[in-house]
Amino acid sequence: MSSAAPAGTGPAPSPASGLAERLRIQPKLPLIVGAAAIAAAAAAFLLWSRAPDYGVLYTNVTDRDGGAIIASLQQMNVPYKFAEGGGAILVARDRVPEVRLKLASQGLPKGGGVGFELMDNQKFGTSNFAEQVNYQRGLEGELARSVESIGSVESARIHLALPKPSLFVRDQKKPSASVILTLHRGRSIDEGQVSAIVHMVSSSVPDLDAKSVTVVDQRGNLLSAANAGARGLDVSQLKYAQEIEQGYIRRIEAILQPLVGASNVRAQVAAEIDFSVVERTEESYKPNQDPRAAAIRSQQSSESTQQGATPPGGVPGALSNQPPQTPSAPITAPPNAAAAAPKAAATATAAGTAPGSSRKDVTTNYELDRSIRHVQQGAGGVRRLSVAVVVNHRDTADSAGKPGQRALTPAEIEQIRNLVKEAMGFSQERGDSLNVVNSAFAREGGDAEAGPALPFWRDPANLGLAMSVAQYLLMAGLALFAWFAVLRPLLRKHLAPPAAAVPEAAPAAPGTADDDGTAAQNNARLREIERQKADLDYAHQTADQDPRLVATLIKHWMNS
Repeated sequence: MSSAAPAGTGPAPSPASGLAERLRIQPKLPLIVGAAAIAAAAAAFLLWSRAPDYGVLYTNVTDRDGGAIIASLQQMNVPYKFAEGGGAILVARDRVPEVRLKLASQGLPKGGGVGFELMDNQKFGTSNFAEQVNYQRGLEGELARSVESIGSVESARIHLALPKPSLFVRDQKKPSASVILTLHRGRSIDEGQVSAIVHMVSSSVPDLDAKSVTVVDQRGNLLSAANAGARGLDVSQLKYAQEIEQGYIRRIEAILQPLVGASNVRAQVAAEIDFSVVERTEESYKPNQDPRAAAIRSQQSSESTQQGATPPGGVPGALSNQPPQTPSAPITAPPNAAAAAPKAAATATAAGTAPGSSRKDVTTNYELDRSIRHVQQGAGGVRRLSVAVVVNHRDTADSAGKPGQRALTPAEIEQIRNLVKEAMGFSQERGDSLNVVNSAFAREGGDAEAGPALPFWRDPANLGLAMSVAQYLLMAGLALFAWFAVLRPLLRKHLAPPAAAVPEAAPAAPGTADDDGTAAQNNARLREIERQKADLDYAHQTADQDPRLVATLIKHWMNS
């Protein structure tokens, strides 16, 4: 016979059963713990996904500047880290501007270049050569700082070649400059900015011509074209030509759009602009066509008259220049005196009636025609225009209402041509050309061959949407995994009711009858009594070990 268990003893409660009883008493505790775990996991994931994004504070700093920057960041309690290889100092991206301003107020980074602060601490007895070198270094540093203020320029170095001044003009040499630019990664510099740098450097150094300034980037590319002066065109001139062309295009399309429609006309203009500056001086003299109408500047006349003088005669020579002989007395008539008397009388008569000599000189100075013209033609004049205009066919509908198109009539094309001529200021002397074409435009999405469509997995918009959806799906997956793999098994394990201890039934006495089932009822009654006793013992033991739990349970019952 097996002896029955003592009435006051029962199975010792295990820690797992105690925890199960606690969970059974407070059924909301697992839900609170599970919700807290899910919230903690979600917060951890959000913190991980929103980790501070580091941005570049400074790159390629010297060791001295790097140490000073790190010391300042430690004093300001700014977290930092280094990029791979230590080539850059990184801080939180949203604090980069603030930190840069604070470091700039401290004069960091100082950089390798120096400016005119070299001239602040001049030593006594410095030679002229040392002063010139310091001045050149300071000027180069100041120019480099000015160039570095441009947004796309990371750093700059400037070398100046300043010749020594000479007293002789033929020995004087012009200065020159070289500029080396280091651009930010992913940025470029346009021709306008290069031209601005060249003019700034040339304007900062006396007698420095803009053509003597060379600009090179960090890859060795020549940014300042050496033949820019030979071409005669710069960025401003090209921009001016484009503005002229666009202005003519807008004028032509604006006057034709009301007639043919906004999408039925296309115009292009090619303008030849004369950028040469012409300065011409002319001085021309023209002969006087009408002497009577000519203006007299000055007139001078002289006149002389001589009368009664014996005109010279005879045979030229020594005999005719002899003085007359001295007459002798008494005067006797020679044999031929009778013949000589009439001749002498004739001579005397001729001498009395001989005319005198006169002379008259007149000098007249007239004003000459003189034309002086000074012409200075500015740059930017239009030399020639070439205009091409394409007009679409007109939309029509037949009797059945089916849409169609028809070509313009010659009168309509001539009207359009005349309007375009007036809008562009057509000049035959200038050599302008105009071509108006009427043709059907290609329909969008029609026969025109369309380019290959971009796959949807390469579309940037779809990629961003997929990243956002993937992030939320990952969060949901982690939450489901935490519930089904961790929390739900724990709750099932600890909230399951413990199996009731079934005491062994006492063996039936030999020889007893069990026909009416009395023995089965007795055994069931005994098991119920044993279970109640076990529960009562467990309650006593729990009250002794943890009175607070019993008080909480009673309070819960009273509240219920």
